[in-house]
Amino acid sequence: MPRLPRLALGGVSAHLVQRGIDRGACFFRDDDRLHYLALLAELAPALGCAVHAYVLMTNHVHLLVTPSRADALSRLMRQLNQRYVQSVNRAYRRSGTLWEGRFRSCLVDSEAYLLACHRYIELNPVRAAIVDDPRDYPWSSHRMNASTWPSTLVTPHEVFLALGPDPESRAAAYRALFVRRMPGDVIADIRRATAGSHALGSPRFQEQVGAMLGRRVVPGVSGRRRTEA
Repeated sequence: MPRLPRLALGGVSAHLVQRGIDRGACFFRDDDRLHYLALLAELAPALGCAVHAYVLMTNHVHLLVTPSRADALSRLMRQLNQRYVQSVNRAYRRSGTLWEGRFRSCLVDSEAYLLACHRYIELNPVRAAIVDDPRDYPWSSHRMNASTWPSTLVTPHEVFLALGPDPESRAAAYRALFVRRMPGDVIADIRRATAGSHALGSPRFQEQVGAMLGRRVVPGVSGRRRTEA
């Protein structure tokens, strides 16, 4: 069966994961990460996408992005991935892709899950035991979101802006979100929705997204369909 089109709606945030092929490395040195972020900062606004959070791990990338149009996110990732792979292939005299097929993504209910996705993304290096504090990992958006540092890449979402009336209070409120460990069920929800390309949020959000797209946006019920007597 052909794959269903990816869930996408203009103005609705999406969490996405792009992995290296065969779980192999997609970044080999710091210059690669700097170049990827520079490309992202160039392409995202040009293609109508606002980046709210990111993390670059050795063999995969997480992004939290709000596209202005339904096709903007796919266009962003296509151009970003192509240009990044071309530069890496030239630098290391290699050929072929770095990426494991299509990126995986889910639509995110801003009210219920947007800040949870922020935390999930920026805590990746902590869960991987690379650092003890997300502040200590240089290849994520945490230093920008948790401080008043200016950024040409990160655009605050309205939910983030609602954390406080000024940059200092927002940064303090954001840091407070990282004091406690993320609940395991929230982590599982994010992973399940992203892997299955579903809508992550409340039943009302899922119902609204399903109605707008005219298709199922939650996992189906497993097992054989029962027939009515």
